Amino acid sequence: MSTFQQYENYNYSEDHCFVKLSSNNTNGELCLVEDRIKPDFYLPRHHHKIMTEVFYILEGEVELIFDKESIICRPGDTITIPPNIWHAARCEKGGKMLTIFKNGQFDLYLKKMSKMSNSEFKDKDLMKSVSAEFDIYEE
Repeated sequence: MSTFQQYENYNYSEDHCFVKLSSNNTNGELCLVEDRIKPDFYLPRHHHKIMTEVFYILEGEVELIFDKESIICRPGDTITIPPNIWHAARCEKGGKMLTIFKNGQFDLYLKKMSKMSNSEFKDKDLMKSVSAEFDIYEE
């Protein structure tokens, strides 16, 4: 039987992430994060080579932007983004969603970023390397 565990949360300028299930507890297979999205949130275009993302919208409207279409997701909507699909996300007024990361360790990515300095964030090569370590590839 599993016991209740309190996980980390990371409060960024556009998003407050609460880890609900750590990839450490699933052999790296699953991670669950609650996002409390702040107004004017924008996640730049990216893709994953291995990871699948499943978004379940709890509050607000989240626009998912793909190469040939954009989808407005509302509370109760679920969308799955398989590997190798370029996508971006925008949330103008703020909202809340749950994200399942399959075959991804997004919680460990958040943890690593929380320990980085401002100068490290400005180092584009370092950021590209850190992102690739966690299967995140931007243009």
